[in-house]
Amino acid sequence: MQTVLKDVDARMNAALEALGREFASVRTGRAAVGLLEPIRVDYYGTPTPISQMASVSTPDARTLVIQPWEASQLKEIEKAITKADLGIQPVNDGKLIRLPIPALTEERRKELVKVVRRVAEDGKVAIRNVRRDVLQHLRDLVVNGEVGDDEERRAEQQVQKVTDEHTKSIDDLLKAKEAEIMEV
Repeated sequence: MQTVLKDVDARMNAALEALGREFASVRTGRAAVGLLEPIRVDYYGTPTPISQMASVSTPDARTLVIQPWEASQLKEIEKAITKADLGIQPVNDGKLIRLPIPALTEERRKELVKVVRRVAEDGKVAIRNVRRDVLQHLRDLVVNGEVGDDEERRAEQQVQKVTDEHTKSIDDLLKAKEAEIMEV
C-alpha cells in the first residue's frame, strides 16, 4: 500500500512540474529564460534547446540576451526564434542576439490568461488520471485478495487527500500566473 501511495505522490508531482514548465513558457511581458525552452535549433542536424548551445541572460526586465558559444550558430538561433512565432523580433548584432520583450496589450493579456487556464485544466486532468489509475489498481488488489476492503477504503481516502492537495497547488499556481500576466 505504501508503495502505491508513494507512486501517486511522485506521479502527481511530475504532473505539477510539467505544468510549471508550461507556465514558464507563457510570455508575460517580462523577460524570462523559460520563454525559450520549447524552441529547438538545428545544431548540426540535431534539434537542440537554445540553453544547450548558448548562454541566455536577462540584463533587464524587458530584454533577453542570447550569446551562442559558436558564432556560426547565430543565424540558426535567430531563424529558430523567428520561426517559433513568439511575437518577438530578434535583433542580431553579429555577436549576440537581443530579444526585446514588448509590453502586452490588454487584449493579449486576456488571451494569455485563457491559455494559462486551459493549461491548468490539462494539469488537473493529468492529476485525475493518476487518481483513476491508482484507484483501479487498488480495486485489482482487492479482487486478487492482496488487500482487504478496509485497507482499500483508507488508501482511497489518502489518494483523494493527495489529489486535493495537488489540485489546490495547481489553483495556486494558476492564480499567481494570472496575476503575473495581468500585471502592467
